Amino acid sequence: MNIGIDTRTLMDEHYSGVSEYTFNLVKEILRLDQANNYKLFYNSFRDISSRIPKFESGNVEIVKLNYPNKVLNYFNFKFLNRPKIDKLIGVDLFFMPHINFISLSAKCRKILTIHDLSYIRYPEFFSVRKNFWHYFINIKKFAQSFDTIIAVSENTKNDIMSLLDIAENKIKVIYSGLDKKYRPLKKDDPGLIDFKKKYKLPDRYILSLGTLEPRKNIEGLIMAFDLLKSGYHNLKDLKLVLAGAKGWKHKNIFKKWSRSKFKEDIIFLGYIPGNVKPYVYNLAEIFAYPSFYEGFGFPPLEAMACGTPVIASQNSSLPEITGQAAILVDPFNISQIAESIRAILLDNSLKNNLIINGFSQIKKFNWTKAAKSYIDIFDIEK
Repeated sequence: MNIGIDTRTLMDEHYSGVSEYTFNLVKEILRLDQANNYKLFYNSFRDISSRIPKFESGNVEIVKLNYPNKVLNYFNFKFLNRPKIDKLIGVDLFFMPHINFISLSAKCRKILTIHDLSYIRYPEFFSVRKNFWHYFINIKKFAQSFDTIIAVSENTKNDIMSLLDIAENKIKVIYSGLDKKYRPLKKDDPGLIDFKKKYKLPDRYILSLGTLEPRKNIEGLIMAFDLLKSGYHNLKDLKLVLAGAKGWKHKNIFKKWSRSKFKEDIIFLGYIPGNVKPYVYNLAEIFAYPSFYEGFGFPPLEAMACGTPVIASQNSSLPEITGQAAILVDPFNISQIAESIRAILLDNSLKNNLIINGFSQIKKFNWTKAAKSYIDIFDIEK
């Protein structure tokens, strides 16, 4: 069978949640499946071939179109409903690892992964441009045109049913996996030492990692850090490290930081490349993730895999994903976030239990298991 995969998320210069998901999943699918032929589709008017991973396999072909993206998405796909990508590249089944504009023929079997529907639940967290994009793609009608929908969590499955009016029997939950690079490192690891020196990291810090945008509740974490430092003077050497690229509506985060009494103790690292992310987790005392909404949530699991205790929100998919291996907090309750950080810092028994439970929890998330589940669905669709 000829299978097409939309790999436009792999065009990103800096990988984040969805692009990392796509890369790891596609890599593992291609490693496991030599029976089917795969055609990896992407589009770019410019030459960005250096960004596209070179998957070494005899049954893989990379197919590129050369349209300006806005022309292809808004004119060809949205208004003309052509070209039919499945016919153009010659596939029987087309898999989209993420929502994007596309045109496919009625005979083509279609599979779509939905990571979250936060833009429907919380449009105020997104920019006008991003909300327009979601409105224009008409996600409800778009998703209903697919034969099978993959949800990355039970929480996302429930959202798909309630918000998109899609029948439960069309939806399958497949958890994402974790890259094996996330693991505890020895204190004398040369890479760890070099990373700490390069980024001038302190000896003790709370870490949060993710795109700097309203949904991640970075402002709330800064307020909790202020409360913690104000109430406990024995924490003078403790810092807050915020790692992640600037996202939409990030200006309020920097306003909150500029007004912080302890702004000198708050460090913005910017985007951290995937190959060195294990270092920033390993060096942290605590990983704090008080997000307002997550469809899955890679960072808490990555932190657990590195042996770092986790605080996460008690909403959306996070209780499901973190299980008994994190302290769960109300993201609107600043004092609760602060007290949870303090509890881990002062209680070694609590800290060790979280670490042990974290190592157990991450065993549920495996890219080989995920890829096999996708291949099974591809084969069912034959």
